[in-house]
Amino acid sequence: MTISDTVDYDIHRVENSTLEESSDCIAIEEPLEIAIRYFKNNEWIIDPLMVTMRTPGDDEALVSGLLFSEGIIQDKKAIDTIDVNGENKGKYDVDNSLIITLAKGNKLDLKNLQRHFMVNSSCGVCGKGTLNAIEIAYEPNIDKAGPIVSIDLITELPNILRARQEQFANTGGVHASALLTEGGKVLHLAEDVGRHNALDKLIGHVRCNDMLRPIEQFVMCSGRLGFDIIQKAVMSRIGMIVGIGAPTSLALDLAKKFDITLVGFIKKNKYNIYTGAWRIS
Repeated sequence: MTISDTVDYDIHRVENSTLEESSDCIAIEEPLEIAIRYFKNNEWIIDPLMVTMRTPGDDEALVSGLLFSEGIIQDKKAIDTIDVNGENKGKYDVDNSLIITLAKGNKLDLKNLQRHFMVNSSCGVCGKGTLNAIEIAYEPNIDKAGPIVSIDLITELPNILRARQEQFANTGGVHASALLTEGGKVLHLAEDVGRHNALDKLIGHVRCNDMLRPIEQFVMCSGRLGFDIIQKAVMSRIGMIVGIGAPTSLALDLAKKFDITLVGFIKKNKYNIYTGAWRIS
């Protein structure tokens, strides 16, 4: 079944002071319930993990990327299955509940998770208070040797990204995250109404398909660069992240702490390298 990620709405459009009936292509936003099933003390336990607002489609990549980003898993083999959980369908006949079954031997303690609460499409890290939070479950080791990216390539990246953003072209209402080679080739791109969801979808896809080579690749995001975005990069040992928007202070602190190259505010002929300038040549 083809998953709908947009819907046409009847609207009124004003142009040159003239009001006309029209239609507009809108990005769908629906809640996704995520539960996790794991084996503990000789029995299978099912616990609710979170609810997130997302654009339907690539949901398995989304939940896989979430598990990687939260340090719940470090290898795709830790996921046994991802299945539809019950009959929770939204307005657009989309399955809105998934259950992830972890392979036996994978320990899980929900009390240690930092993201065990409701989030929405604009908030990917509500409640994460310190830089040490991401070190609880996993100690990142980011290679400083690469990638090495041309100083002239950076200003071309917004156009490279936009050319691949099909949902954005239709709706103007979604974010994107892409994995690129040092030379600027897009290896995979994911879109979603949520910045953090787009990156989770990207990470889930590339890690489950063994595509990620951090020493020779980098990630680009369409929105602002907050702590949550950098945290996800750290957890996948991604050494360089580029954004069209601005970073936050905590994002810069985290990038500096883990030797991540952070580039933002890309304009036609200028941009800012906030940390890790040695990767730009």
